[in-house]
Amino acid sequence: MLNRVAVLSDIHGVLPALEAVLAEPDVAAADLIVLTGDIAAGPQPVEVLDVLAGLGDRVCWVGGNADRELVEARAGRAASIEVSNWAAGQLSDDHLTRLAALPLTVTLEIDGLGPVLFCHATPRDDEEVVLVDTRMERWAEVFAALPAEVTTVVCGHTHMPFTRLVDRRLVVNPGSIGMPYGGAGAWWALLGPGVHLRRTDFDVDAACARVAAESTFPDAAAWADEYLRSQHSDADALAVFAPRDGR
Repeated sequence: MLNRVAVLSDIHGVLPALEAVLAEPDVAAADLIVLTGDIAAGPQPVEVLDVLAGLGDRVCWVGGNADRELVEARAGRAASIEVSNWAAGQLSDDHLTRLAALPLTVTLEIDGLGPVLFCHATPRDDEEVVLVDTRMERWAEVFAALPAEVTTVVCGHTHMPFTRLVDRRLVVNPGSIGMPYGGAGAWWALLGPGVHLRRTDFDVDAACARVAAESTFPDAAAWADEYLRSQHSDADALAVFAPRDGR
């Protein structure tokens, strides 16, 4: 049984944002850090993976669609996002082996929440879209194969934090560390015995400058300016994602 679990999702290869969250006292004191996918696809993939690997058994890794796409891009199947193709070329064989082995889901027993299933998008697919306002029938389809004892599901993928009930099952999205929609900062969650959505502030100007200076991605400065400054609102993101949730 775990007492406190910090959930970090969608880091997207942004080292300053990751470092800011790892410096949080509640993250440092957590029994476990769970990564819910899309870890390295961004301007600092090697640095992010090496920092997380250095934490050893304190980190539990779950795979996302962008992690899978890095492996596929390295094998010759180009990703649709430029930064992912670039990032794939930066990774070592060890990095790729780790990413290729990431599970789709992990289930952990957490104090106050019972068995909690962690995934990237949904328990059955690493790029399926569900949102805070997704209709109940869609949630029923997505969760149809889940064991009844799993009463909490944690997912990422859409970069917007929320908690909601779905037919007596609690669903948590911690938001995004590296590509937040709706507000700058690094968004994450602390679980046990309840659920706490958290946002870590950091110096965005300094982070953008650092990414631009330290990354060899040709468009690093523009990438950081767009995503670290959260230029896309949650309303914008919901409008884009909504057709993909089957409504």
